[in-house]
Amino acid sequence: MSAGCVRWLLSHAGRTLCIGRPGYWTPASRLTICSERHNIVAASWRRSPFSTAIDDTEQTPTPKKKKQDPRAHASISSVGRKIPQREIQVISETGENLGIMHRADVIRVMDEKSLKLVLLSEHKEPPVYRLMSGKQIHEEQLKLREKNKTKAAPVQMKELAFSAGIASHDLTTKLKQVETWLDKKQHVRITLRAGHANTGVNLGDALEQMVEQMDVTVGFVSRPKVIRDGQAAMCILRPPSAKELSQIEKNKAAESQTASSSSEAHQSKTAPESSTDTTAGM
Repeated sequence: MSAGCVRWLLSHAGRTLCIGRPGYWTPASRLTICSERHNIVAASWRRSPFSTAIDDTEQTPTPKKKKQDPRAHASISSVGRKIPQREIQVISETGENLGIMHRADVIRVMDEKSLKLVLLSEHKEPPVYRLMSGKQIHEEQLKLREKNKTKAAPVQMKELAFSAGIASHDLTTKLKQVETWLDKKQHVRITLRAGHANTGVNLGDALEQMVEQMDVTVGFVSRPKVIRDGQAAMCILRPPSAKELSQIEKNKAAESQTASSSSEAHQSKTAPESSTDTTAGM
């Protein structure tokens, strides 16, 4: 047998073993085998735990809605002619409810009366708007500004501590400092400590007497009381409220009227006595 025949037989046997069945190695069979191998590899890659491929059927999480700041529409301003909603509820410039109107009709009314549109509530269905003049918007802005100013701000607390044996001059200086803090609408915590030579003094009464020496009217957040097992006394002062000041003025007026009535009664009693004494002398 020739060498060429031997090579052909070996080649034919090798191809038969590789594809598992008798036949010839054709380009079509080679393409089929490659396609099958590619499908197997692709399937195994998708099933691999280390695969980073994203499954098309996986649902992306819906983004969380941000909480809306309730102060978002705390200001008063015109929305102009760009009304995002098709139909809105409209309040007239006089406060009359005009009902639900189409935005084209609202714009027509704005042009006819030279008014502006202000959003009142976008959370209702449909949203509520009001027609306002420029002067009305300005007045509402001023009211809102004043309202924001009068909101309770954090109160500053000042602290002052001294001994019961403090000198009179030093006490006057410290009380003047307290008056300055109260004028600035601040609260003041005063602590009176027991001195070595004042062991028998009632610190609560002593502190109250010191507060009474002040030239201004004060209010109490906490009245003088003994703390630390009798070793100190403490009180918290605040500026007086308008109601307290009004009551103090009423009390002063009542006391003045009572004193004036007592003086007149005393004069009326002494007048007959003097006339009697004059008659007796005659």
